[in-house]
Amino acid sequence: MDSKSKFYVAGNTGLVGSAIVRMLKKKRFYNIISSPSSHWDLTVQNRVEQFFRINQPEYVFLAAAKVGGIGANSESPAHFIYDNLMIQTNIIDCAYRYGAKKLIFLGSSCIYPKFANQPIKEEELMTGALEPSNDAYATAKIAGIKMCQAYRQQYGFNAISVMPTNLYGPNDNYDLEKSHVTGATITKVMTSKDGLVNVWGTGEEARDLLYIEDFISFIEAALNKQKNNYELYNVGLGQAIKIKHLVQKVIECSGRDLTIRHDLSKPTVPTSLFLDCTKAKNELGWAPDHTLDEGLNKTIEWYKNE
Repeated sequence: MDSKSKFYVAGNTGLVGSAIVRMLKKKRFYNIISSPSSHWDLTVQNRVEQFFRINQPEYVFLAAAKVGGIGANSESPAHFIYDNLMIQTNIIDCAYRYGAKKLIFLGSSCIYPKFANQPIKEEELMTGALEPSNDAYATAKIAGIKMCQAYRQQYGFNAISVMPTNLYGPNDNYDLEKSHVTGATITKVMTSKDGLVNVWGTGEEARDLLYIEDFISFIEAALNKQKNNYELYNVGLGQAIKIKHLVQKVIECSGRDLTIRHDLSKPTVPTSLFLDCTKAKNELGWAPDHTLDEGLNKTIEWYKNE
């Protein structure tokens, strides 16, 4: 890579995409292109084809996706599987055919079986049934992984797949209808007007949470390696926290005096989930720099300012 290298960040306004753009600019890479949804519908093949023909990107970050929390996934599975299949299929294929030097496909830890062994290794993929509440989204992401592997095997295309755990940080989605657990918790805590924080389920569910800047440090390391040893990488903090403890931490970081109220009528995923990140650490020397408390404090400070 040099200062003139052309980077395409699909999904540049989201949590991951915007952080990738910040990282590239910090490294003095300014030849960055995006595909605003108002002009380029990534689910339409000929529009994506036109975009690649015009722009000819050398390095592609596939962070564009239709995402949402448990409620949205349960209510609109057809939208989640169709949109994500179309977006990633169009971009992966065009990236290969128009000569991209590298593609990094961003997925999610929900690709793994509901009852996978903990901590979850990459080899657990497709060894059991998925969590039903988000199986449409997860199935689409698995298809993206397999497509990257197939193009790598048949064509030698330099594509890798990266599966982060639950990410949070600046520019996360804080809409309660669409956000994931950390963004939703921060919104509930910061906007509470009755002294209560409503939590779905018992709060015994546990999740692996990773601050966005730590994830981006992995992306930078993976980008800098000309040929990665593996096709699939887990990236997470490597430990799980119960949701009820997360809520309490967010309350403490916010400085507010609030009481937690559990809503047992809402859908939850009653399992623990945390990732084995040995491959990321051994090959690239990557490790997260932020504790959960440090990441939450930075995120809540950003939320207050924004």
